[in-house]
Amino acid sequence: MKVLMFGWEFPPHISGGLGTACYGLTKGLNEIEGIDILFVVPKVFGDEKHTKTKLIGANNVVLNQKELKFNSKHKKINYLEVDSPIIPYVSEDEFWKFKNGKYSENIRLIQTNEGYKIDFSGSYGGNLFYEVKNYALVSEFIAKNKSFDIIHAHDWLTYPAGIAVRSISGKPLIIHVHATEFDRSNGNINQNIYDIEREGMENATKIIAVSNLTRNTIIEKYNIPPKKVITIYNAVEPLRTIGKKTNKKVLSEKIVTFLGRITTQKGPEYFIEAANIILKKMNNVRFVMAGSGDLMNTMIARAAELKITDKFHFTGFLNDGDVFRMLEMTDVFVMPSVSEPFGIVPLEAMQSGVPVIISNQSGVAEVVENVIKIDFWNINAMADAIYGLLNYPSLAKIFKEKGKEEVRNLKWKNSAEKVYKIYKNAMK
Repeated sequence: MKVLMFGWEFPPHISGGLGTACYGLTKGLNEIEGIDILFVVPKVFGDEKHTKTKLIGANNVVLNQKELKFNSKHKKINYLEVDSPIIPYVSEDEFWKFKNGKYSENIRLIQTNEGYKIDFSGSYGGNLFYEVKNYALVSEFIAKNKSFDIIHAHDWLTYPAGIAVRSISGKPLIIHVHATEFDRSNGNINQNIYDIEREGMENATKIIAVSNLTRNTIIEKYNIPPKKVITIYNAVEPLRTIGKKTNKKVLSEKIVTFLGRITTQKGPEYFIEAANIILKKMNNVRFVMAGSGDLMNTMIARAAELKITDKFHFTGFLNDGDVFRMLEMTDVFVMPSVSEPFGIVPLEAMQSGVPVIISNQSGVAEVVENVIKIDFWNINAMADAIYGLLNYPSLAKIFKEKGKEEVRNLKWKNSAEKVYKIYKNAMK
C-alpha cells in the first residue's frame, strides 16, 4: 500500500506536537509490512530525522515543464514531466507575456524563483495562507507523477493539498485532526481557517481525531456525521531513541516545569499564578517555562509584576535533546492546557520518570491514569498538587513508577495499526 502523506513539519523543524506526531506515526506505519510512505513537507532543510519514510520538499519541485525531462537511462529520476494547466514565471516581463497570451480560463500563472521552484519558508509566518495555497498547487504536480493508493493530510494547512490531490486522482482522502481552530483561538475564530478545516472534513473519506475531546468538537462544531470520525490516540517514542539520561541535576532546588508553546491554548498564565502561590509557601523551588510563543512577553511581564523572576525562568524554544535534558532536571511537570486535543509532552515526562499534572481539558487525560488531573482554571488545586509532589517523596515516587510503567504501553505501532485499518476500509 502506497500512502501519499502531507504534513507541515517534520523533526527537528517543529513548533509543537504536530511534527512529533507525524514522525512517530510514520515510523509506526513503517513497521507494518507492505506500507510505503511519501511524506510531503513545504520545505526540506536537509537535517530531518532519518526514517524509512521518503521525504520530499515542495520547495524542491521544478515547475518549468519545458525543462522537465524523463531519461529512461537514468535509474534515479530527478524531475518528472507533468501535464498541468500551470505556467510558472520568473520575471514581471514573463508574467505579462503569458498574461497577454491566448490561454484558456483554466490556466494559472505562478511565480517561481530562477530555478522554476516555489520558495517556502516552512514556518508559520505572515505569508502562511499564500504558502498553503502554493503547497496545494505543488502537491498536484507531485501527485500526477507518483503512484499511490491513499492520501493522508495532517491538520488544516495540508487539507487544501489533500482535497486537490483527491480531485485529480479519485483516491480516498484521510484527514488527521491534531487540533481545531476552536482549540487554538480561545473563541476568536479565524473564519478562513475554520472554512478550510470544514472543507477538508467534508471532502474526507474518513477523519482521524487524536482524542474523543477533538472528535466531539468535529461533530458538534463542524456538523460532521459521527460515523465518519474515528478516534486514534497519539503515543510516545521509546526513550532510548530520543535521549539518554545523564542523571545530572545542576541545581539542588526542586524544579517545576511547563513545556510547550506559550500561547493561550496552553494556559501559561495559570502556571505562573500557581507558581506564585507555591513560592509564598516554600523557597527551595524554581519554576521553568520552556518554549516560545505569542504570550511570552506577557508572561515575563506578569512574573516581574509578581516579583518572582528570581525563581522563575524562561528558556525559549527547546529542541529534542534539550527537552529531555530539561525533563531530567524536573521534579514536577505541569500541563495546564485550556484546550489540548491530545498532548504528547506529558507522556515524555512520564517516560522520563517525572510526576505529571495535567488539565482535565486535555485529550491525553482520556488515556492516562497515573497523573494528577485538575481543571486548568483552578490554580489552588494546581498549587496543592505541586506542593504535595514536592514535599511528599513517597507520593512522588508512586507517580514516577506507575507513570513510567503505564506509558510503556502507549506505542506508535499500536496507533499505526489502527490507522492502517482505516486505510483498508477507506479503499473498499
